Amino acid sequence: MMDRKIGMWLYQNGGGDVIETKMIEKLKERNIETISNLNLRNAIAKNGHIVYDKMKLDKLDLFFSYNAGEQTQYQMYLYKALNRVIPMINNYDSFELTEDKFHTSFLLRTNGVKTADYKLCHRDDTHHLNTIMKKWSKMVYKPTDGWGGVGLTKIENEETLDMLIPFLNQMDLRYFYVEKFIEYDNTDYRIDIVDGQFVGCYGRKAGGNDWRTNVTSGGSIFLREPNDDVINLALKAAKVTGLDIAGVDIIYDRKKEEFVVLEVNGIPAFATPEQEKLGLDFNDKKIDLIVDLIDRKTKKGDKK
Repeated sequence: MMDRKIGMWLYQNGGGDVIETKMIEKLKERNIETISNLNLRNAIAKNGHIVYDKMKLDKLDLFFSYNAGEQTQYQMYLYKALNRVIPMINNYDSFELTEDKFHTSFLLRTNGVKTADYKLCHRDDTHHLNTIMKKWSKMVYKPTDGWGGVGLTKIENEETLDMLIPFLNQMDLRYFYVEKFIEYDNTDYRIDIVDGQFVGCYGRKAGGNDWRTNVTSGGSIFLREPNDDVINLALKAAKVTGLDIAGVDIIYDRKKEEFVVLEVNGIPAFATPEQEKLGLDFNDKKIDLIVDLIDRKTKKGDKK
């Protein structure tokens, strides 16, 4: 009989099912039972418990939530509640933080981590937005909760900004979050961190005439070796955000001649089978570190 039991919800596409199987086997070797495919969408909360098919999830030793593509507000709501009573990976507070680009940049900059210059202003303060545009000459409008490059809009002049503002106003936004456009070579570094340790790195390159490196926006993956500056910057960003598992996106600012953190992701994907064929070989190391992390967090007296 296993002496610990955890819940797991891990994406199944892109080789996720294989990753899950490997992880469950390794956890079993540590005497940890895994209840997989625990989609909080099918759970209910009642009378002090979160229940999934008659199982009280709040009695688990840990819940591992790793599925960016299928999250809903309901699942996030229960994720937050569950986080109050059992260990979660990632913990909800850090995950929620990194789901918001402004709050992440704010905290990183406060702690001395270099990011793109940013501004947040009230939706009615278009005068301030125009003033910023005059100063920066180019900026990027970002939805604070977007991912995969969706909604990113490069604004290259005041005329474009004037055309965009009425459109944004129709979206009933409460504020505008913009970042100064950084002159870079249309490539980035994606650094994977688990439990404060460097796992692996690869590069992404924007496709065609696009400037976004996100694969979902047409970008492509390539092998890339990071130097110590890049790794140390990623490690610091992960530590500041509090994420146990982090994917840190870094670009090189040609003008300032320095690396800056563009985003920190709370659910960085494992390498897909196609990417493994290209030479991305960090999956096994990442699995081992996550298993170590789960093992440590579920041991009695260390459930943090």
